[in-house]
Amino acid sequence: MSTVLGLYNYWIVIVLMMTGFYTVIARGNLIKKIIGLNIFQTSVFLLYISMGKVTGGTAPIFKQGFDTYSNPLPSVLILTAIVVGIATTAVALALVVRIREAYGSVEEDEIHAQEEAG
Repeated sequence: MSTVLGLYNYWIVIVLMMTGFYTVIARGNLIKKIIGLNIFQTSVFLLYISMGKVTGGTAPIFKQGFDTYSNPLPSVLILTAIVVGIATTAVALALVVRIREAYGSVEEDEIHAQEEAG
C-alpha cells in the first residue's frame, strides 16, 4: 500500500491525462478541446520529469563526494516540448479564430450543421 501511495506523482499524471482526454472527446467547443489537449500535454511533461528524477542524485556536475547524478536529458526534452506546445496552441487558436469568422461559432455541432445545410 505504501508503494502505491509513494508513487503519487504518477497518479497525478493519470488523473490529468484522463481529464484532458475526456475534455477533448466529450466537449464540442473548439476552445475547450484546445484546453484539454494542453492538460493532456502537461501530464506528459510531468510523466517525463518524474521519470528523470533520481533519488539522491545531483546535477551532472562532477564533484568530489558525489557518485549519483540525475539525467538532464528529460528536462531538455521537456523544454523543447513546451516551446513546441506553445507554438501549436497558438496555431490552433488562430485556426479557431478563422473558423469563428467563417462560421460564426466555435461549436462543432453548429459548424457541422452549417456544412450539411450549405
